[in-house]
Amino acid sequence: MTPAIRLLESRGVAHQVTSYDLTSESDAASQGSYGLDAARALSLSPASVFKTLLAQLDDDRLVVALVPVDATLDLKALARAAGVRKARMAEVPVAERTTGYLVGGISPLGQKKRLPTFIDASALTLDTVHVSGGRRGLELSLARDDLIALTAARPADLARRG
Repeated sequence: MTPAIRLLESRGVAHQVTSYDLTSESDAASQGSYGLDAARALSLSPASVFKTLLAQLDDDRLVVALVPVDATLDLKALARAAGVRKARMAEVPVAERTTGYLVGGISPLGQKKRLPTFIDASALTLDTVHVSGGRRGLELSLARDDLIALTAARPADLARRG
């Protein structure tokens, strides 16, 4: 049981845990496509599966950004939402040390250190969202409102497609 699952259970939040095999054909390890792997393996719309990314703001604060797996994070939009001029992706060791999870399995829930969280506004159109369960090959499904409440996520237009 991961910290993310423990958090959901301790709060009595309805959720579903699904595990799946990482496929070698998608080559997730080298491409960083764990979220797309999850969407494919679980037959979910990529727009409903959110990846958890850590970014470092120009004032050195770390923040969490949740965007659909079929999109990329617009760092300028994240910086605007956070009220700073610039943001950059956090280094992998920093992300792993701060969250307690390995890249490819970082959950927005149950992180070692609670960070300000932003979620792409597209989530507001969904009833159910899917996020990492805290381990590669483990996915959580829960109500969008529960995810937003548990992470204190602020919606913003963060996703860039194409």
